[in-house]
Amino acid sequence: MKRMILVLWDIDRTLLYTGDIDRRVYKETFTSVVGRPPTALPARGTGITMPLAVRELLRVNQVPEEDVETFAARIVDELPERLASHQELLVNDGVIMPGAMDALAAVQKAEHLIPAVVTGNLRGNAETKLSALGLIGYLDTTIGGYASDDPNRPTLVRIAQDRAAAKYGSSFNRDNTVIVGDSLEDVRTGLEGGARVIAVASGTTTEQQLRAAGAQHVLADLTSTPTLLRFIDQACGSPLAPQDRGRIGAVAAAGNGGR
Repeated sequence: MKRMILVLWDIDRTLLYTGDIDRRVYKETFTSVVGRPPTALPARGTGITMPLAVRELLRVNQVPEEDVETFAARIVDELPERLASHQELLVNDGVIMPGAMDALAAVQKAEHLIPAVVTGNLRGNAETKLSALGLIGYLDTTIGGYASDDPNRPTLVRIAQDRAAAKYGSSFNRDNTVIVGDSLEDVRTGLEGGARVIAVASGTTTEQQLRAAGAQHVLADLTSTPTLLRFIDQACGSPLAPQDRGRIGAVAAAGNGGR
């Protein structure tokens, strides 16, 4: 029997795309909490966690620094409920990324693969999006890592690994954990957090950029399910190449230097 592999899916631009709905929710929530509409919104497709995006939103809109943390906490608390109020909009305007449903179904069906989530979304936002587009049943959302757990995305890998270990009775580390995601943040999350990375160039980052950042494998999209399954097994079936070990060391050193 093959050893268990934890497959951690990113959500936005990897599995689904909700257009400007997130930005609309940021705008509405900012206006509700701060008392005026924002003049600037978070950048698209960066992959940073929602709590960090909220702080960026406050600062670029000239909210006094002494008010940032208070307002950020209030906005983060309000975001899941406000997104849920747009359920109909998500259903009508949200899009499942090409091949995503078949890929999710194949990973769920494979006995040695455990499908979960590591995402920059708050848990409530993640579950609302996945439910609206009919994808939540393919994932074990109880063992995911969410921005509501920690704003530092690489930390979410260990959170998900620990939850999976408690539920499934196996230990998970870099050698049997894979992230599937579209952004440079997904690659950084794997390198720094303890997972192999299969990148999908379905977002705003090119295949070349994803490969240069350290992804073990890169796909143009999720339309070839057999290729994805093969890459998952390959990523967890052999030691890291020397250049990948070097990238991990460099990321770790940079992270320690910045603390």
